[in-house]
Amino acid sequence: MELKEKLQQTLDTLPKKPGVYLMRDIKGRVIYVGKAIDLSSRVRSYFHTSALENAKTRRLVSEIDSVEWIITESEVEALILEANLIKRHRPRFNVRLKDDKRYPYLKVTAETFPKVLITRRMQRDGGRYYGPYTSTSALRETVDLLRRLFPYRTCNRQITGRDRRACLYHDLQLCTAPCIGAVDQAQYRAVIEQLIHFMDGETEAVIAELLTQIEDAATGLQFERAAQLRDRYQALQQVMKRQRIITTAATNQDVIALACDNGNACVEIFFVRNGKLLGREYFVMEGGGCEDDEEIVTAFLQQFYAEAASVPTEILLPAQIAEAAVLEAWLRRKRGDAVYLTVPREGPGRELLELATSNAAETLRMLKAQWELDQHRSERALNELQEALSLPRPPVRIECYDISTTQGVEVVGSMVVFEHGVARKSDYRRFKVRTVVGQDDFASMREVLLRRFDRWQRISDGELRGTRGSQAWAKLPDLLVVDGGKGQLGMAVKVLEAFELEDTVPVIGLAKQHEEVFTPVRRLPIRFDPAAPAILLLRRIRDEAHRFAINYHRQRRRKRGLASQIDEIPGIGPVKRKALLTHFGSLHAIQEATEAQLREVPGISDVLAMNIRTHFERLREEVAHEAQARAAPR
Repeated sequence: MELKEKLQQTLDTLPKKPGVYLMRDIKGRVIYVGKAIDLSSRVRSYFHTSALENAKTRRLVSEIDSVEWIITESEVEALILEANLIKRHRPRFNVRLKDDKRYPYLKVTAETFPKVLITRRMQRDGGRYYGPYTSTSALRETVDLLRRLFPYRTCNRQITGRDRRACLYHDLQLCTAPCIGAVDQAQYRAVIEQLIHFMDGETEAVIAELLTQIEDAATGLQFERAAQLRDRYQALQQVMKRQRIITTAATNQDVIALACDNGNACVEIFFVRNGKLLGREYFVMEGGGCEDDEEIVTAFLQQFYAEAASVPTEILLPAQIAEAAVLEAWLRRKRGDAVYLTVPREGPGRELLELATSNAAETLRMLKAQWELDQHRSERALNELQEALSLPRPPVRIECYDISTTQGVEVVGSMVVFEHGVARKSDYRRFKVRTVVGQDDFASMREVLLRRFDRWQRISDGELRGTRGSQAWAKLPDLLVVDGGKGQLGMAVKVLEAFELEDTVPVIGLAKQHEEVFTPVRRLPIRFDPAAPAILLLRRIRDEAHRFAINYHRQRRRKRGLASQIDEIPGIGPVKRKALLTHFGSLHAIQEATEAQLREVPGISDVLAMNIRTHFERLREEVAHEAQARAAPR
């Protein structure tokens, strides 16, 4: 095939060294990232006549405008760099984990009195991590189970053992209450060590230790403690009954299986620890179709274990892969010990692989049914919106805006984007409102929309073209939604008129109270059936905009510190704030004080004491809600 002169020059100068290559289209977007032990031979191979017989390669080559390369010291370093570049650019022709940034982990913190958390970021902070997991709800169930078996603290108290009282969780036997000295540091850490052993599959060791503790407590006439340990022992026995024993050998394995159907690919992974099947997860692969099973499995290994909290001794695969040696070398570097990629031909390993394969096929069938149902609902919703709002076409791209503040403090705005009824998170934007003083939602919405369409105008005029995120700003919505009624809608219309977009961008207001839809051309609102796909989609988009805005608002409020949060309480000024700090001695003590204790402070009335308690309880609920929102699938 005849190549562009620039591309041919690049091919002629490719080095015969290991490295990574990036293929870009005519708009400069990275469409494929690959690695090679010999860059010259590998990149040239895409343009051979034999390679073009493959449909995917043919499509890729037809879009290549330029090729870049980065030389590395070895093929292992090329593999690491390739994984990082795929994660950064998410090239369209690479096989990749779907939404890989969103997967949660279970974390045991490295504090003196550790906690167990759900997090989406794995850091080198001394904590122990497990995961990643695909199902946040299943992970929450795991956390609940762990807390019943191994009661640990969830509070942010500074543990001294001298607190006057424990929280409600101690009464519910969900915390051992180190805060009041019910257990000392050694006893508390022993419970956490049991939790870690349990997560590592060492349940027999946990059982043996519990039995020893029960005997010691009974011998010491600590009958209440012995009863608590007995209950924990019995609960753990029930859990062990549900764990399937795969082999009598104490092996640690990950079993990987693949299912493909009509361009969809699903990888199922079983986690075997100490010979027991502890759990399984599935991951959807996108970008590669099902043209090459080996490519999909290789991509999964590379991307999953780049983020995995641990690497087992052995990984069972459905078939041999060409890059097994370099992957083993890389995994050995990550684990610090030998790792083997094997294809079992018989025995328990083969049986387990077949079980994983059947699970992968069933999971993919279930997912496809869900995808088809969701797609059908989205199409119905968009068609309903087109008809109800008299739009020229279904609103494929919908942008929704919301404002969040507390009594005019830290006013922020959010912009969320849905395309074809699906959240497009890469196009989400958030705004810190700069020009509005106090609480004025209309003026705040006006500023947010002015900044959004000013960015569009400047990109259209060529001022900001090519800047980071400019593609998202450059697109106009098929429907603009503002959270609010006629007032917010009127403000949005004025902004569109300022940019001469009133005839180009349809806009509606969605009122919370009765889920009414306001339009600029109708005096009365449109009321959909509560179960109509159109209003369900609008509600989902509005709720997402609200979640995105309020999370940003909470982040900014936390940065201001607790002292400013006290000032936000109606009736609290500098004098009463000083009185509170003088009486309690610390901000934390104010948070934990009861209404009766607050009323002891000069100038604090019964009503104000109640307001203070309500304020801090609401803040705690908001923090908990935000933690759940961060852990929820997006």
